[in-house]
Amino acid sequence: MKPLPRLYAIADASFGDPIRLAESLFNGGARLLQVRNKKAGARELLQQVERLLSIAPSDAEIIVNDRADVALIAGAAGVHLGQADLPPTEARRILGDRRVIGFSTHNLEQALEADKLPLDSLAVGPIFPTVTKENPDPVIGVERLAQSCGAIRKPVVAIGGIKLENAAEVLRAGAASIAVIRDLL
Repeated sequence: MKPLPRLYAIADASFGDPIRLAESLFNGGARLLQVRNKKAGARELLQQVERLLSIAPSDAEIIVNDRADVALIAGAAGVHLGQADLPPTEARRILGDRRVIGFSTHNLEQALEADKLPLDSLAVGPIFPTVTKENPDPVIGVERLAQSCGAIRKPVVAIGGIKLENAAEVLRAGAASIAVIRDLL
């Protein structure tokens, strides 16, 4: 994976049609986009990812939330996994070395353990309160984000409640990229 852009856009189906959302995000300049559709079955998600790949700018990368199988079949750039998803070592076995794998962490201990895994980036958060998850993990804040960024080698994607007003503070804490849902959509 090329270096992470500062913005990691997420087209979350809970905000509407992920295809239309992604089109708007691409038109706005997003070049790293995660498609997130927690309610879609494999077939529907695969069709959405294939459609996104057909409309994405040539310099854009599509990441599939939770589903390494869909990422592989569709030919997406990679997958983003949560703590309760397929283990990263299994995802790496499925996807090989050419596709990227991101992984969510919610505290320093998880980040340190994940730093040892065959991952390309770590999401750390939620940094601030968020409403895009039904049962979010406890907020870690900018200070604990900075601790994680300083303790691990992999690029960090900060996530959770990040808005235009606090993005610079998050980047100063050491995040390579910021994942944004609500403030973009």
